Amino acid sequence: MSIPVVTVGDSREDLVGRLERLHGPVSVVRRCNELAELLAACQGGLARAAVVAAGSGELTASLVDRLSAVGVAVLALTDSPEEMARLQGIGVAAELTGVDAAALASRITASVAQLAGADPWLRQGASSGFADAGPAPGTTGAATGEGMEGSGTGRIIAVWGPAGAPGRTMLAANMAAELAAEGKSVLLVDADSYGASVAAMLGLLDESAGLAQACRLADQGLLDAAALLRIAVPVATRAGTFRVLTGITRADRWTELRAAALSLVLARARQVMEVTVIDTGFCLESDEELSFDTMAPRRNAATLRSLELADTVFAVGAADSIGVPRLVRGLAELETAVPNASPRVVLNKVRPSAVGRSPERQLRDAWERYGPTLPLGAFLPADPVATDAALLAGSLLLEAAPDSALRSGIAALVCAPVQRNGGSSVFSSTAKRWLKG
Repeated sequence: MSIPVVTVGDSREDLVGRLERLHGPVSVVRRCNELAELLAACQGGLARAAVVAAGSGELTASLVDRLSAVGVAVLALTDSPEEMARLQGIGVAAELTGVDAAALASRITASVAQLAGADPWLRQGASSGFADAGPAPGTTGAATGEGMEGSGTGRIIAVWGPAGAPGRTMLAANMAAELAAEGKSVLLVDADSYGASVAAMLGLLDESAGLAQACRLADQGLLDAAALLRIAVPVATRAGTFRVLTGITRADRWTELRAAALSLVLARARQVMEVTVIDTGFCLESDEELSFDTMAPRRNAATLRSLELADTVFAVGAADSIGVPRLVRGLAELETAVPNASPRVVLNKVRPSAVGRSPERQLRDAWERYGPTLPLGAFLPADPVATDAALLAGSLLLEAAPDSALRSGIAALVCAPVQRNGGSSVFSSTAKRWLKG
């Protein structure tokens, strides 16, 4: 059977004619005059592959990701080495304009098979169902960064927590600082699409929304290492320096944080930095995916994609009678939304006045009795004096309160030497005595 293909533009020879004369693996079902017509045809389930022979400059990572979501592989023709590299960077299969028809048909077949995974459609010869959801967003080269040269070895850490200010930003920012103090190259990313606050916490007078800038360049296939380092703001502490991609300046700018573009930003960060720490939003809802318009952006794409791509997820909740139930419910939602997350659970703001004497033991007992199967990974003591001093100075705990128990606890979460010295609990002996008192 033939793979249905839609095309736009012509190469120097007649593209459609060359493919049709093969009478074989592909069949051109529509010849479009512009990219918008091609998109409509793909959305209508007319094709399994789209060949862009002209106007490839209009292709973006987000567009490729959405076409992949409806099961359409994208192939573009160009004679420019720079454009070919750009296209491959956003997950588009690229060939030279004068490619042989048989070779082009073979590349189309391979692209469709790669997109379909096991490729049941090709094997079974299905004649309907072209508008199926296809692979989940994130399985294409554009979504995973496979088109980029080399594979990054850097780690990605995502910090997530439910609504109610459990301390996500505080934890993420101080994790980045502790890792930088350990000598690692670190990038802190503010991916909270509801209330980005990393810039304010660090005292950065920034209105440029660094992450939105990086996503814009990545979407166009133009985000190289130099561009990422240029956009990321350096933050120097007395113990080390890390870089920050600041968040969006208004919540209504969430559409600038497309999932495919963010995936490319994080893929580039893996190549450039040893560790990337992401401050995510709280909301995990994905109901917008059920909309009739599958090309529409997702409100919580930045959070969901960050959690999907993270090597380590820290789920943080406030240690009180409101924060713990919220965390329990949130972990159930997280398991549904991102099944592979396997979060490390952190209870923050632990204090005897909210939990009772011996708060760590009390919280463990309650968690084992009523909580989910996930174990409690760490406890961070409440230290309003230290956090207020850091916030007032626009600095971090390692500068504002270097000897605080909270700073030691955060360092123990991410820094191996501290973990070895501190045993299984993140509390220093001073912190334990203070909490039990």
